[in-house]
Amino acid sequence: MEHVKKIVCTVTNDLTYDQRMIRICSTLVTAGYDVLLVGRKRKNSEELTERPFAQKRFSCIFDKGFLFYAEYNLRLFLFLMKRDVDLINSIDLDTLSAGALVAGFRDKKLVYDAHEYFTEVPELVGRPLVKTFWAQIASIYIPKVDAAYTVSKGLQDIFESKYKTKFSLVRNLPFAKGQEGLEKRFTNPKVILYQGAVNAGRGLREMIIAMEEMPQYRLHIIGEGDLSSELRELVRYRKLEDKVKFLGFVKPENLVEYTSKAWIGINLLENKGLSYFFSLANRTFDFVQSGLPAIHMNFPEYKVIQEKYKIGLLLDDLKTESIVAAVLRFEEESFYRDVKLNCLIASKELTWEREQENLLEVYKGCFVVEKKK
Repeated sequence: MEHVKKIVCTVTNDLTYDQRMIRICSTLVTAGYDVLLVGRKRKNSEELTERPFAQKRFSCIFDKGFLFYAEYNLRLFLFLMKRDVDLINSIDLDTLSAGALVAGFRDKKLVYDAHEYFTEVPELVGRPLVKTFWAQIASIYIPKVDAAYTVSKGLQDIFESKYKTKFSLVRNLPFAKGQEGLEKRFTNPKVILYQGAVNAGRGLREMIIAMEEMPQYRLHIIGEGDLSSELRELVRYRKLEDKVKFLGFVKPENLVEYTSKAWIGINLLENKGLSYFFSLANRTFDFVQSGLPAIHMNFPEYKVIQEKYKIGLLLDDLKTESIVAAVLRFEEESFYRDVKLNCLIASKELTWEREQENLLEVYKGCFVVEKKK
């Protein structure tokens, strides 16, 4: 009987709301792998939702910063040294050191999943020492992996050039939802929807300020993050409580309840570092799959998608007048109808059911080639 290959995927979030890893791990299980997803448990973490793959979370003493990453990677290293595993899948640089060390000591396969350009995220811009530390981790360990993949063509080109390592392209596409229910009427007042991490560089401050000029709409923000408290305070300060609603975390399986009622989506990003500039965020395709026209930034990857599918509008900047003008453009009935139809057409192509084949090729290749020395 053939040995079932055991894969451990490692992240630093609490697993519950990670749509991307839920898709990836579910696909690997369906393909016949034994999969464990490892993350962390925080003070406000909910109980884990049952999934087709196994899950484990570490309860850490430290919550953020260098001490957290050091503690997490030490715990992860000790856990992986004892775990029955054939392949370690390290997601982003913050779990790569532990995965690479264990893979080296135990002669196991190592796959690197570059969800973002970690050393170019906004949180590291202006922090040269911290950035240098993570850059060293990348330069030491990425060239040693057995396989790697990332989420956009721009990042793929950068990584292959920088680390002299082949990267496959596996985009963050959602499972197909089908066409049923995508013609639902949106609410009144019309809802502008954001979903994702509430972190620096996501254009949320600018969007909230723009809401002062658009009293006829409501802004719903799904997710939490480093700026959650600050943005809630901004809403109170500007007396926008009746126009901006924070919905907190929403489980992936419940997101459609909100996207089906929204009028448009927003995917606004500041050009702070190459990670955002070459990003291709999950919500881009979640909006498409829900038939929801959206506003994106005029960055390379979104420009490619927009030119091919015409799924919304592209913004050149985050000035209030630019945001307001883009929102009001969707009030043109024929324009909105055409963009929504384009989303529905694109939703048939931009699916995880298609994209997952690229993922499976990465893992198949790992088990048929000799491990790098």
